[in-house]
Amino acid sequence: MNDTTEQKVNPILLEVFKNRFSSISEEMGVTLNRTAFSPNIKERRDFSCAVFDSNGDMIAQAAHIPVHLGSMPLSVKSAIETIEWEEGDMVMLNDPFKGGTHLPDITIVAPVFVGKDKPSFYVANRAHHADVGGMSSGSMPLSRSIFQEGLIIPPLKIVEKGKIDQKIMGFLLNNVRTATEREGDFAAQIMANITGVRRTTQLIEKYGLAVVDFYARALMDYAERITRDTIKRIPDGTYEFEDYMDDDGFGHERINIHVSITIHGVKAILDFSRSSPQVEGSINAVYAITLSAVLYVFRALVERDIPTNAGCLRPIEVITKKGTIVDAEFPSSVAGGNVETSQRIVDVVLGALSQALPQAIPAAHQGTMNNVTIGGIDPRNGQPFAYYETIGGGMGATAHSHGESAVHCHMTNTLNTPVEALEYSYPFLVTEYSIRRGTGGKGRYRGGDGIVREIRLLADSEVTVLSERRHIPPYGLFGGSPGAVGRNIIVRDGRRQDMGGKFSVSLKRGDIIRIETPGGGGYGS
Repeated sequence: MNDTTEQKVNPILLEVFKNRFSSISEEMGVTLNRTAFSPNIKERRDFSCAVFDSNGDMIAQAAHIPVHLGSMPLSVKSAIETIEWEEGDMVMLNDPFKGGTHLPDITIVAPVFVGKDKPSFYVANRAHHADVGGMSSGSMPLSRSIFQEGLIIPPLKIVEKGKIDQKIMGFLLNNVRTATEREGDFAAQIMANITGVRRTTQLIEKYGLAVVDFYARALMDYAERITRDTIKRIPDGTYEFEDYMDDDGFGHERINIHVSITIHGVKAILDFSRSSPQVEGSINAVYAITLSAVLYVFRALVERDIPTNAGCLRPIEVITKKGTIVDAEFPSSVAGGNVETSQRIVDVVLGALSQALPQAIPAAHQGTMNNVTIGGIDPRNGQPFAYYETIGGGMGATAHSHGESAVHCHMTNTLNTPVEALEYSYPFLVTEYSIRRGTGGKGRYRGGDGIVREIRLLADSEVTVLSERRHIPPYGLFGGSPGAVGRNIIVRDGRRQDMGGKFSVSLKRGDIIRIETPGGGGYGS
């Protein structure tokens, strides 16, 4: 722990700073949400914002996307190590092997200078862009290498001394399918950081740098103490669990994710080293994703209102083996690892903890984000379009309640794209959007039901779907039945075809894509 102690800390000021740092992150998110161009950001809110100290340790994050929790700090640290900072700079990156997750998630970092020759704090945001190039529209392909997935951006200055580098911006926009939308979303990310820098500077001007820095460290210590108390309530012992990914899209099936969790006093050690080797398809997860999934689970166990920051991870050790499905090495394909494998890592960690905390852990949720990307030329204006969405499903039941239906679960915290916004923005007609009744697992408490989303295409389109739990159902707990598996169906020339969990296909105007998402597991016999 750091050298701040409870005797030194004014508890009232600690609460003030907890809310001030969180409000900075939240206001950054409001700015990004209101100024973005793409439906994926302005409607679904597929982004996260946070404040960091001078070392790149996270002080506070807004209540945005859990999969960004543990990964964005690694991107910030990578930027700090790489860049010579000046006031007014901003650095962009998306490299999954330098703290990123997958290529559509682009992080922009800005320093906060206050009377020193190096930054005192940093603010950053990460947003999922609906296209960053690559072999298929939406940049979520069935790929065999990261080079097929889009532009790989190392840490580089997109803004220098307050001015956007137009050469770099031009290069980026020349390599994506929807340049106008991307430029608008980049501008929104930059504006969000300007908001964060301004508010952090105002906080320092009011309280002084020494006080703000002290309470930033005190908040991390506080989060650490509460997390340790939470771990201490878990019975000591070793708990193992494993589950499987359906496939990687190229014939490799039942890909194992295994965890051994050792609880010893106030410390938790999670060992994933017995998980399967990385695979050919794009479901490989980099270490940052595994870290995010672990942080999410333990943060969810904390019942008190604490800031989500670097202190939450101090009592937790995550062990992986390089070259495995949970710690993939360059240049493996990783587009689906962020969205699909992250969900299975959560299932596995929760499954292990259910042995120690049966009353606190839910049955498995739908276990997928049901990623759909559609791209083509919009006949209404002759311009390219790229649509991306994740679709909710059923939440697992608990020892006390039924699972919720038709919700985004665990590592995703996005909204849906409303039908009206979807049909306005893209050449689509939504022919069904409903709850998939009866798909939650039976039990003393039922799992939540999935969703049906059916879209008729009004333009020739390239469609890619990355989804899971199409073969291996979400598990029930303590006698509860598993949830129903999902289905992906296309209707082409009037003929229905079950496409499996992962596919890429060219469809014609009038064809239909139908996604039926899984239900959650039941709890209790």
